[in-house]
Amino acid sequence: MNIVYAMLRSKPVLWLLLVVNILGTIYGYYWYKDQLAYSKLVFIPFIPDSPTACLFFVFVLVAFLSGKNWGLFEALAMVSLFKYGIWAVLMNLFMLIVEGSLHWTGYMLMASHFAMALQGLLYAPFYRIKAWHLMVAAVFTLHNEIIDYVFLQMPWYGELELYIKQIGYATFWLSILSIFICYYVGMKKPRWKLTM
Repeated sequence: MNIVYAMLRSKPVLWLLLVVNILGTIYGYYWYKDQLAYSKLVFIPFIPDSPTACLFFVFVLVAFLSGKNWGLFEALAMVSLFKYGIWAVLMNLFMLIVEGSLHWTGYMLMASHFAMALQGLLYAPFYRIKAWHLMVAAVFTLHNEIIDYVFLQMPWYGELELYIKQIGYATFWLSILSIFICYYVGMKKPRWKLTM
């Protein structure tokens, strides 16, 4: 565990993750460009879910590299990275089942989004999340469900719109699970110190 601890807190690893997450955030917003072009301004902050999750983690990494903890961003990052990371893996598997095949980009999305979820969990021992941080993250996450599945702003992706009710229901429970995981893993003790 000491080797993992040392690796995760090393500056080269943190810098590498920062660069990867910045590039992933930029690519993610680009991926949503067509949907954003047709969306009302009021919905735009809540449409590009995965890139926003990576953006939250960018702030977490910047804080880590400065020797600080920004608990609100840690809570937002952990909940959203896990939720949208696992969501994308499950939806691409669902697309594979429904359509019988998956474009190579689907496999790329599965791998990158699984890595999103994993990085959020791996850094949990370093987080300093308070109860109010988690409450804000929970409200943001559940509000996003309303935007996606009541106002129908969910991602445009293949045949998913044919199963919107089922996906919305499953996504709600994935959000609840993500919030619980953040509470259980991101707030429990003992926690590691980030000091380098």
